[in-house]
Amino acid sequence: MELTLKSARRYVDEIPAPLAVVGVWGGEFSEEGNKLDARHRKALSKMMEELHFKGDFGETLLIPLGSRKGEGPGFALLFGLGKKRGVSLETVRQAGARLVQEIARLGFKEAVSETFLSDKFGKKEASYALAEGALLGGYAWNKYKTTGPASKRGEKLRLWLARASGPAVEQAAIVAEAVNYARDLVNEPPNVLTPAELAQRASAMAQELGLEVEIWDENQIKQAGMGAFYGVAQGSANPPRFIQLTYKPQNPASRVIAMVGKGLTFDTGGYSLKPSEAQITMKCDMAGAAAVLGAMRAIARLKPEVEVRAYVAAAENMISGTAYRVSDVLKSLSGKTIEVLNTDAEGRLTLADAITYADRRGADAIVELSTLTGACVVALGEKIAGLFANDARWGREVQEAAERAGEKVWPLPMEEEYLEALKSSTADLKNTHGRSRSGGAITAALFLAKFTEKPLVHLDIAGPAYTEKAHALGPAGGTGFGVRTLIELLGGDEAS
Repeated sequence: MELTLKSARRYVDEIPAPLAVVGVWGGEFSEEGNKLDARHRKALSKMMEELHFKGDFGETLLIPLGSRKGEGPGFALLFGLGKKRGVSLETVRQAGARLVQEIARLGFKEAVSETFLSDKFGKKEASYALAEGALLGGYAWNKYKTTGPASKRGEKLRLWLARASGPAVEQAAIVAEAVNYARDLVNEPPNVLTPAELAQRASAMAQELGLEVEIWDENQIKQAGMGAFYGVAQGSANPPRFIQLTYKPQNPASRVIAMVGKGLTFDTGGYSLKPSEAQITMKCDMAGAAAVLGAMRAIARLKPEVEVRAYVAAAENMISGTAYRVSDVLKSLSGKTIEVLNTDAEGRLTLADAITYADRRGADAIVELSTLTGACVVALGEKIAGLFANDARWGREVQEAAERAGEKVWPLPMEEEYLEALKSSTADLKNTHGRSRSGGAITAALFLAKFTEKPLVHLDIAGPAYTEKAHALGPAGGTGFGVRTLIELLGGDEAS
């Protein structure tokens, strides 16, 4: 839907809208709810009692108020926030998403809601979480739909947040727009979003927002010595692109941070071919790149005091007479040689050259995001990303940013003993640890860490980057996971 979010300093019952929303928390109204209830002769509390409305999270009750047009809201919506114990800002964020979906379902085009739990968490924090949740929950992907209810395709909703922090709502809008931009990229079909198209969109965004941009074609990639990256890309009729974006603050930067995102716009697995059912979601194998580009979109607007550089090695992993094979040896940008044991372990090859390049360009620290291993999904499920760090302090910094952003990550070990499994009798390294099914996410992280001496955090987002069913903050498809963490990490107080 097309959602317009507005903040106001007034109370719920002072804003002219046909629907007024108040929260029920622990079976009780807030000050806003009590005020609205009193104005309408206890109509809300009486109906709540008669219908035994408890206010479980996401539970709603629509109550007609009988107001004449122009004299106040015609309806009140009671929105359950659950029990008082265990409530958090994530409760508020998810409430925002649920709320806009419910308002749209009821058919209202305009509504006003109290800013849930602002007395508990503070006006700024609650305003931010509620606005972010609402804007994420209102996302829809129907670009290629030609049939279906027109109301669902072009739905418009204006939502007022009563007594909200205007600056916090504006910040939330910047972040949510960046997440939804990343979702759009992931949801594009692979025949549309080729490496060249991804590069074109990154370039257009950079020009729009004043970022520095440089795009390398296949000849520049080869000439630079990115043999691992090009080895993966050489089998496709759609040539690779190396995308470089840079944000520089007005004042001298306190430090330089590089973001690297895996950019496989489609992954067949190459000659180590994936089963057909496993290829269905492989348009999402560029979700790391989408997260990095989405974050750059917000960073350009939030203007943090750090210099931020984004790198994406965009390619397709296909099968043809020119595709790379099992047992090939590739020479990476670092000079290290890599024996290919599995052409479906392609992401780490493209990332190896991108990480080396980021290191050589002088980054103080690197954070990399990739849908890298099914092993990480086995370990942590579909809701949690694995966090691997070669530097404990940098790892904690990224983990704490994820916690503040409301994205779930979990630290996993960089067990040095497992490096033995990556030794090759033919080259410097193997691109997988062989036939063993154990420790796959760890050995992938260890492989990446061989290509930089700088502090590196690898986020394996294979689980949470894409979902085949609706989730708490949006519909099925790309989730935009990682964007909020990166913005929190790099934008600091500007993004919260």
